[in-house]
Amino acid sequence: MRKYILGIAGLLSIAFYLTITSFKSIVNPPQVIQATVENTLDSAYNKHVNTLYLATHLKEAGLSLPVFEKALTGFYNLKKSGQLSTKSILTIADFDQSSTKKRLYIIDIDKKEILLNTWVAHGQRSGDDEAINFSNINDSYTSSLGFYVTGEIYRGSHGKSLKLDGMDYGFNDNARSRSIVVHGAPYVSTGTINALGRLGRSQGCPAVAPEVTDQVINTIEDKTVLFINKSTEKYTSKYLNEVLAANFAVDSMGTHMD
Repeated sequence: MRKYILGIAGLLSIAFYLTITSFKSIVNPPQVIQATVENTLDSAYNKHVNTLYLATHLKEAGLSLPVFEKALTGFYNLKKSGQLSTKSILTIADFDQSSTKKRLYIIDIDKKEILLNTWVAHGQRSGDDEAINFSNINDSYTSSLGFYVTGEIYRGSHGKSLKLDGMDYGFNDNARSRSIVVHGAPYVSTGTINALGRLGRSQGCPAVAPEVTDQVINTIEDKTVLFINKSTEKYTSKYLNEVLAANFAVDSMGTHMD
């Protein structure tokens, strides 16, 4: 009789355990837990982006938060994929702005500061003062959108120049064959702005003023990110995955992102 009672008690205990376990699974199914984790991560990442944006005074320099967030997300994802050096340099050419604005931003992410804010030209067939047309085709004389990784320095027809590798298929991956590089050009000047009401234009290269060419190239060379932005365009990139970027940022900087 005692064995029978113990057996019944054991069965009841097992049944109770299974009921509780089943109830917990219903209340907190795996997908709910995963969504909670992702929401928490997303919130932490947004806070991190905002903190960096404010600390670097990018708003005062004319760069919008959404553009910075896109560029930073690509920066982290390119870091995660092992395609960058140990430098913490992020460069943004914001073609939402007109050519008369200082729309090139070279940012040190670790130091939380703008190293240089200056003019940058767009392609001849991309538009006049505002860049509105973009292409990845050879001899199109237009700018190409997306993420680039800086390559090697060389001396060409424009003097000291910096090669670029386009990382976005269909948007800028023909950069090498098109000879899209960073170089100095005399038409990037206040004199040209005063004469024409806009900067001079390139054959598609992100050209800068001759007096800052060395500084720009020496700062961003050796596998750093250059992001060319135009928010109104239908641009997509695998490097804009915020979940992967947030995970990398957490792993790199610890559990709490400042």
